[in-house]
Amino acid sequence: MSLSSQPEFADATRISAGRRILQRLHIDLPLLVGLLLLAAAGLFILYSAGDENLDLVIRQGLRLALAFAVMFVIAQLSPSTIQFWSPWLFGIGLLMLVAVLIGGEIGKGAQRWLDLGVLRFQPSEIMKLAVPMMLAWYLAEAPLPPNRVRIFIAAVILLIPTLLIAKQPDLGTALLIASASIFVLWLAGLGFRLIATVFTLFAAVTPVVWIYLLHDYQRRRVLTFLNPDIDPLGAGYHIRQSKIAIGSGGMYGKGWLNGTQSHLDFLPERSTDFIFAVFSEEFGFLGLLILLGLYLFVVWRGLYISAQAQDTFCRLLAGSITLTFFVYIFVNMGMVSGLLPVVGVPLPLLSYGGTSIVTLLAGFGILMSIQTHRKLIST
Repeated sequence: MSLSSQPEFADATRISAGRRILQRLHIDLPLLVGLLLLAAAGLFILYSAGDENLDLVIRQGLRLALAFAVMFVIAQLSPSTIQFWSPWLFGIGLLMLVAVLIGGEIGKGAQRWLDLGVLRFQPSEIMKLAVPMMLAWYLAEAPLPPNRVRIFIAAVILLIPTLLIAKQPDLGTALLIASASIFVLWLAGLGFRLIATVFTLFAAVTPVVWIYLLHDYQRRRVLTFLNPDIDPLGAGYHIRQSKIAIGSGGMYGKGWLNGTQSHLDFLPERSTDFIFAVFSEEFGFLGLLILLGLYLFVVWRGLYISAQAQDTFCRLLAGSITLTFFVYIFVNMGMVSGLLPVVGVPLPLLSYGGTSIVTLLAGFGILMSIQTHRKLIST
C-alpha cells in the first residue's frame, strides 16, 4: 500500500467504525440529523413566538429530550417484538378510549384526558401509533392484496377508535388516525377504485355528519373556511391574521424576533397551531423553502426505509408512519394558510406541545428499528 493511500484507508476505517457504532445503537443517522435540525428550528422560532420567554423554550427542550429518549428506546426493540405487541397496545388503547368516554377529564369543552393522579395524558395520542400498528399486524398475516372480508374487518378496526375519538370531540386526531389507517390499506394493495368508492360513500353521508355529529364550533370552522369574511372579528379572525402574517413575510422575511403580527398580539395560538405563520413572517419565502426541504428530507428517508423493509408488516407500518407525518405537515400548513379548515393539528417538531411530540418521535423510533435491524439481519 502506498503512503498516499494510507490516510484514505484510515478515513474509510473510521467511517466504517462509526457506521457500526450507529448500527449497534440502532440509530439511522440521516433520519436523526433531519429530526434534530427540525427540533432546533422549532426551539429557535418558539423563542420568538413565545415573546422571548426562555422558560417556554426550556420546557419544550426538556420535552424534546424525553421524546428523543423514547425514540432511542423504541429503536432498540426488534420489529418482531413491535409486531408481537401491536394488538396488545391497540387493545389497551381502546380500553382507555372507553374510559375517557365514561369518566375522562373535561378541559376546554372536550373530554379527552385521563387523569391518573401522577400522570395526565390523552389516550388518543397512543392510538396514532396503535391503530396503524394493529392494521399492519392484521394485514401482514395473509397474502396481499387483502380480500373483501379482511378489508371489512380492517375497516371495523379503523372505525371504532376513530369514532370514539371524534366523540370526545377531537376531530383533528380522528382524521389523522383515519388517514394513517387508510395509508396502511393503500400500501397493502387496496385499489384506487375501492378507495374512490369509500370517499363517495363518505360524501353521500356528509349531510348526516353535518347535522348529527359535528358540534357548533366545528360547523363554524367549516363555514369560516369557505368564507373567512363571514365573521372577521370572531371565527374568521385567526385565519385572517395568519394569512396577513404569511404574506407580510415576503421573500426574505422581517427577521428573527421582528414579526409584527405575533409580537403585537394580533396572531392567536402563535406558539402552537399557528407557529408556521410566525416562521413565515420572520423568515419569508426562502426560509419556508429551507423548512420544507427539511420536512421533505425526513419524508424521503422514511419512504426509503419503508421500501427497503424486509417483510410486509415493516413495509406497511413504516410507510404509514411516514405518510402520516406528511399529512401532519400538509394539514397544518394548509390550515394556517386558509387552504383547509382549522382542525387543531400542530406542526411537527415546531409547535409547542408534549404528548404529541413523544408520539411522533416514538413513530420515528419504529422506523429506526426497522432500518437498523434490517441491516443487522442482512449482514
